[in-house]
Amino acid sequence: MRALKGLEDAISMDVLGPARGEEGWAFTPKMDDYTPDTVNGADYLHEIYAKADPEYDGRASVPVLRDAERETTVNNGSREILRMLDTPFDKYATREIDLFPEGYRAEIDRVIDEIYEPVNIGVARVGFAETQAAYDEAVADLFDALDYWEGVLAEQRYLAGDELSEADLCMFLTLVRFDVAYNVHFRCSIRRIVDYPNLWNYLKELYGLSGVAETVNVDHIKHLYHQPVPTGIVASGPDIDFTESHDRDRLTGTPPAGASE
Repeated sequence: MRALKGLEDAISMDVLGPARGEEGWAFTPKMDDYTPDTVNGADYLHEIYAKADPEYDGRASVPVLRDAERETTVNNGSREILRMLDTPFDKYATREIDLFPEGYRAEIDRVIDEIYEPVNIGVARVGFAETQAAYDEAVADLFDALDYWEGVLAEQRYLAGDELSEADLCMFLTLVRFDVAYNVHFRCSIRRIVDYPNLWNYLKELYGLSGVAETVNVDHIKHLYHQPVPTGIVASGPDIDFTESHDRDRLTGTPPAGASE
């Protein structure tokens, strides 16, 4: 959302390392493409939460949106931050892109709700299942949902209709990680996204939107999701080319002006 709206000058971004130790998420600027905390100079994410509330004893999670001037945390919910960047921050955007357009809002919220449990959270339910029964139920729910949206995308260009929306960004974040992480390490192995013609072409279209590719770091994804492996070994492959041409132009609807390459 930050890249699509052109909010890079209004909102800086720091990137934590891929591993959580005893003190939680850490800044690891000596590792490739990770950054220091350029605003607070903290070593660990929990220090930033403590700045906002010294009594806070909850989990220090990512992402977190922080007000540098007031030195306080604004929000740490992905969905809420997504909506904030799309609407209140719109006045700072350098690209005229509305991903919560009038006439689609109820449907966008419905779709986001519908994909959250079986898809966005579903991959974690599969990956962290502790019994065979729990795994079997979670993996069935996940792939039933993917099968359903494969059918939807056969008939319409985007999840909520013919307009690109926040719902597509919510789905993108899971799909772009799927084959390189969830399929390999979380045992989401019934099918890959590349095995779904419509989901795969849809993913390639979203990846090709202006600025999006620069937000995707496959090495970061692999290192993050392979951290629980005791040896720390990161699986090689699969070699996926998100830049291949897609076939989504056959359907009604076009990306918003300024969003496509």
